[in-house]
This record gives sequence, C-alpha cells and structure tokens, in this order.
Amino acid sequence: MRKLAESTVNADCLFEDAEWSFDSLRRVYDAIDVVARNRLNLNLYSNQIEIISSEQMLDAYSSIGMPLMYRHWSFGKHFIRNERLYRKGAMGLAYEVVINSNPCISYCMEENTMAMQTLVMAHAAFGHNHFFKTNHLFKQWTDAEGILDYLEYARGYIAQCEDRHGVTAVEKLLDSAHALMPNGVYRYRRPRIPSLSDEKKRRQERRRFEEHNASYLWNAVTDKARVVPADAELQQRKRDLHLPEENLLHFLEHYSPVLSPWQREILRIVRNIAQYFYPQKQTRVMNEGCACFVHFYIINALHQNGLLNDGAMLEILHSHTNVLFQPDFDDPRFNGINPYAIGFAMMQDIRRVCENPTDEDRDWFPDTAGCKDWRGVLLDAWANYRDESFIQQYLSPTVIRRFRMFATSNDADDPYYLVTGIHDERGFHHIRETLAQNHDLASLEPYIQIVDVDLLNDRRLKLQYVERDGIPLDEDQKEATLEHLESLWGYDVILEKMPVT
Repeated sequence: MRKLAESTVNADCLFEDAEWSFDSLRRVYDAIDVVARNRLNLNLYSNQIEIISSEQMLDAYSSIGMPLMYRHWSFGKHFIRNERLYRKGAMGLAYEVVINSNPCISYCMEENTMAMQTLVMAHAAFGHNHFFKTNHLFKQWTDAEGILDYLEYARGYIAQCEDRHGVTAVEKLLDSAHALMPNGVYRYRRPRIPSLSDEKKRRQERRRFEEHNASYLWNAVTDKARVVPADAELQQRKRDLHLPEENLLHFLEHYSPVLSPWQREILRIVRNIAQYFYPQKQTRVMNEGCACFVHFYIINALHQNGLLNDGAMLEILHSHTNVLFQPDFDDPRFNGINPYAIGFAMMQDIRRVCENPTDEDRDWFPDTAGCKDWRGVLLDAWANYRDESFIQQYLSPTVIRRFRMFATSNDADDPYYLVTGIHDERGFHHIRETLAQNHDLASLEPYIQIVDVDLLNDRRLKLQYVERDGIPLDEDQKEATLEHLESLWGYDVILEKMPVT
C-alpha cells in the first residue's frame, strides 16, 4: 500500500461513518503507518490485510489460525462447536487473526465497523507484526519467509497421501501425531522450518536416511541369547539413537520400525508446525502486550491530531477496555491473570518509569528510571525477552499494587492455602518470581523424554518424565497418549517417573 505523506497527518478526520470501504481502509492504514514507523520506530514485514466473513473467521479458528492448512476431522469438529456457540450468542469472535509470515497476513472481519477496523489494523498489522519480526524466539525458531510455501507443500502432500493410502489411514496417523504435538518440539535447540525449495531438494536424501536408521533397530539384534547388554554396548546404542531425546515425534520419524516413508514425512510436517507455534506459547503476555501498547499509542496519536473523531475514539476505547478487563481473584469470572492486561500494564509502566520515576522505581530499575528513552527500552524488551524473563526484569511494585497481587502456596497435605507474598519489600520480589514461574513452560508442561529401547528382547520403548511439585501426570491423558505412541512405535511403550538424584 502507498504511504501517507507526513504533511497530511493534520488533515481532516479519516472517516466519519461506521461503514467501511476499501478507500477508507487505505487512508487509515497509511496514517497508522506514519505513526508506527516515525514515532514508535517499528520494524515491520510488509502487510497483507484480508477482509473475511464471520464463517471464514470460524474456519480460521478451527484450523489453528493458519491458511492453507491440511484437512483433519478435528478442525471440522472445532468449527461446528464454535459456530453453534457463536450463533447462540454464547461466544464472540476475535476481531482479527494475524499470521507470522512475510508478508504478515491480518484477517479482519467484514462485520467490523470502521472504528474497529482501525483498531484491528493498528493492533495486528503493526503491533503483532513488529513483535513477530524482531523477537529473538521467532527469529531463531520460525521461518516467516517460508511458512506459507511449507504449508502449501504440507497440504498438497497430505492430500496425495489420502488419495494413495486412504483417508482413514492418514487420519489415524494424524490423530496420533496431534496427540504427541506438545512433546514434538525442541525446547533447547534452535531448528528452522525449511523452505519449500529446500524441502524438495532434500526429500529423496532424507527418505533414504530415515529408512536406513529405522532398519538399524532390526539389524541390531545379533545375539538373541544375550538378555542384558554390556554397559559399553548400552552407551553405544544410546549414542547411535541420540538418546535421551525430548522430541518424541522426531525420534519416531527417524527410528520407528513400523512406519512407511510417507508416514515419516507426515510426522515431520506435524512436528514442524508444532515447532512453529512454540515461540507463541512462550510470549503470549509480551506479544499481546506489545500489540495493545502499539494500538493504544497509535489510536491516541491519530485522535490528538484530529484524524479520529470522538465517536470513533469512544468506540475503540470501549473495545480496548473490554480486552484489558481483569476480574478480581474472588470474581466468578476470574480465570487467572489476563495476558492482555498484565502485558499492556507493564509496558505502560515502563514508559512511566522512564519519564516520571519515583524513588521506589529508581531502586528497582536504576538503569532505566528517568532515562526518557522509553521507546528504546520497549524495543529492546520486545526483541530480547520472553514472558518469564520479561516479568522477572520489568514487573514493578506499582503494577503489583495496581493488580492487588499476592502469592499463595498449595500443599497437598494442608487443607488451607497459605499466603506467602503480600505488598511489602520481601513480598514484591516473591510475587514477581512466582508470576514469572507461572509463565515458564518448563514448569508448566510435563517434561518427557525417551531414554532407552530394548532392542534384544521385545523392543519396548522406555520413557521417563519429571514430576514437578509432587504433581503426577493425569492418568486418563497418560494412557490415551501412550496408546497413540504405541501405534506409531509398533511395540510396547512404558513411561516411568524419573528417579530423584
């Protein structure tokens, strides 16, 4: 889209009516672009804004918000459920969906008013866009340039497999792969989703490599009479199989003795998509906080310059306030800390600390208090932090008091909760550490890894998990997941608690 000359920033209102048109969308986009680049110094992918219907938005919900997604029955199930709730008025729809790609694709609902389209473009096409492009997790773990091509390749490949091997066989494989998705990612390595061209070049070579590795499990049995291998042999086997392995889908893709080449490729597709979404799970507070801060700043700048009238501003503020609503802990609607609310509040507070610090702020943030460069501090935070580290670094006593936070402990042997942190010097630090830990995926998700394979007997796959805070795995989910794992491995699978050392 063309850029608006800076001389037009003080022109008349960009729109007067609630109804939108493509001309008014272009005018608003150009005005937002001027503020975003010149006042906030945002670094952006090129934007592609799509106007879609409510039914298309529901479809985007059902396919985890991705265009060109392959087919699976679970997506249709989610679509029907969400549609029924929406038609009954029991659920609202998001005003937008944004894709981490280059160009950055933003889906805006056609039912939105012009004021809401303004808010949505500032929030998604500029706030989320900047965060996707600059945050280190997205830069290291995802490929915005190649994701659309890769999804097109994935959808086409899975459709071909349905034609050749049957829809039922493909759906059964995808059911098991989706069940293992949370444990089909690298938590510490930095893989990149390959581009379509790279995928085509390496496909034949990868297939030969995978078949060779899978056959290793069968060829390794040289002495059936021997029940327990020597320690050196055990260690060599683990080295050959790269054990222990935290990425279950990766191990199954390379070493399962029962999967065909096409099944291994589908596992690869599923784990690449799971890896693509992993940074978003670690940055929800920061991502939404960044988008809210950006749209709030831009909307106010447009209103102050006379480009938005009071009616549009009130409508936007009404929606903005609803998104940031944080129920109290004893409110029936309370469901934890609203990531939009805490992220936006912390970023607004960073600006306050940089411009008008108190003595308390100077003690807590000696490097940024009073520095005046709030833009630089925010740009650095958006680029270099995730939720856990961001909260540890920037959550202030002011925000803790504003949200009336306190920390509790919940001992299974104690019938009562114990308040462990309140609004005092010691309590502030404890509350900050507790909230940061609550946003650390390493503490929230079970850590499971493959530790050994019994090659000489029944080829049983052995897994171990770490029990955190004395909380065991859910038995129903554990058994269901192990069934999917066994179907992909082809033999028995056991899961044990990792011994305490």
